[in-house]
Amino acid sequence: MDPEKTNNAASYYTSFYLHGVDDKRRLQIPAKWRPGEDVIEFALVTWPQSKEGTCLRVLPPKEMEKLMAQLEAMANADPSKVPLKRYIGTESEMVTVDKAGRICLPDRMAKAADITNEAMLVGLLDKFEIWNPARYERVKATDSLMAAEAMRLMG
Repeated sequence: MDPEKTNNAASYYTSFYLHGVDDKRRLQIPAKWRPGEDVIEFALVTWPQSKEGTCLRVLPPKEMEKLMAQLEAMANADPSKVPLKRYIGTESEMVTVDKAGRICLPDRMAKAADITNEAMLVGLLDKFEIWNPARYERVKATDSLMAAEAMRLMG
């Protein structure tokens, strides 16, 4: 059994990969990030960032289920519940990994994240993000500054 895969799903999304995006907006998913199932869908969500810009957050089925559970656990009286559900509902797409290990980025999402001919896939351990490479370099610089302090606090 491949140690990177458990229950037909990638156990961790680690490292980062620069991949080309073809003229049909198809993007290769790293082999070790692909589940072993014949058909797999990821939830692709336009994820607004602060000053660095937008990226696409990719949620495997288990993470999408967690997100749905968090939304449903919010009190119905919470005024942010419906707008949040509406935002995620309208700013997400289910994408299927094809036999060649690629997903197709919807046009509106690729435009929002400014992804054209290259994309940086960045592991977040339980999910991953797809970035415009230049935007990711800015995020990486900011993350590096914060990481030292965060690691110190972890002990």
